[in-house]
Amino acid sequence: MGRVTAREHDLVLFGASGYVGALTAGYLAGHAPPGTRIALAGRSKDKLRTARAGLPRAAAAWPILVADTNDAAALGELAASTTALATTVGPYAKYGLPVVEACARAGTHYADLTGEVLFVREAIDRFDAVARESGARIVHSCGYDSIPSDLGVLLLHRRAEAEGAGGLRDVQLVATARGGLSGGTIDSIRGQVETLAGRPELRRAVGDPHTLSPDRVAEPTPDQPRDAGRPSRAPDGRWTAPFVMAPYNTRIVRRSNALTGWAYGRRMRYGEVMGVGRGPLGVAAAVGVTAGLAGFLAAFSAAPIRRLLDRVLPTPGTGPSPESREKGWFHNTVEATTDSGRRFRATVAGRGDPGYAATAVMLGESGLALALDTARLPDAAGCLTPATGMGDVLVTRLRAAGHTYEVS
Repeated sequence: MGRVTAREHDLVLFGASGYVGALTAGYLAGHAPPGTRIALAGRSKDKLRTARAGLPRAAAAWPILVADTNDAAALGELAASTTALATTVGPYAKYGLPVVEACARAGTHYADLTGEVLFVREAIDRFDAVARESGARIVHSCGYDSIPSDLGVLLLHRRAEAEGAGGLRDVQLVATARGGLSGGTIDSIRGQVETLAGRPELRRAVGDPHTLSPDRVAEPTPDQPRDAGRPSRAPDGRWTAPFVMAPYNTRIVRRSNALTGWAYGRRMRYGEVMGVGRGPLGVAAAVGVTAGLAGFLAAFSAAPIRRLLDRVLPTPGTGPSPESREKGWFHNTVEATTDSGRRFRATVAGRGDPGYAATAVMLGESGLALALDTARLPDAAGCLTPATGMGDVLVTRLRAAGHTYEVS
């Protein structure tokens, strides 16, 4: 499909007055090509005006659009007015499905920042067929959840295929990062914990390594690495601990493989861990991170303790300071062994707090890719992933934005 020029806007940013929304708006104001028709949307005109006033001069004329997730008619008009819509309005399980529906029905390309597996599963079940019929690309997880993981494995697949090395088999991402937490992230975690409480069938769905597969029965690799394991050593000698984002990122990567007919490899086993260091200090850090993560999740599962945590953790609309965001970074290595026994390594890295400063870059470039590059994107529609919805086009954009995507 080519660019839809008949619509009033190229890109609408929904939730532009929120914490991550404002960061994304700032990125777009500084990096969108001149003439890109961008609008800011949300439920409060006054908050949107305040947010726009704090942006660079390029945003001064951007239209302000008012819509609430409870107003289906307003969402329908919003979606129909634009080629692409990027949304930061979460938790997505609470607010996201009406936005997905509006875009799917209007044939409007969509990007979000979700890390909520049950939300994505419900969006697939309810609106994948609708979006395929309308031509809409519904692309979930266009931030640190899960672009580095998804595009890193895509690059490994591209290189192995080009060199005739066979399919990917054993693939592991080792993540290192420096960053903080926002109130929105905490609210999303809280919502997921509360949803799973007393619901064993939902716990099973979340724990299923192929829960986002388009054809669960046909999955050729039911056995996958555990998401929550013990301290261990990576092939390069680093000590590792469980990675808090692994239970979500891995499902996205496996969905990408399945959506391509398991082109990455029919025997691909994919896991993610957090790199914490080498030697005795690395051992101590791995044990500490493993225990700390288990304790944090256990505390959130206990309502009385969760209420105490709510008093000290960031509230929605707040997050790391500008100084903290500037000092943040992420650096992931993804190592793969192929069916032929050859090994490849991808490096994916970026500056800025991964969940906020770097995510604003990822979501901003995703929105621009969906709005401006439709003729060059993969020929796909429906509920997609960054790799299957934008693929190499997004890799090129993120490299130009200063992020690292390399294979050796």
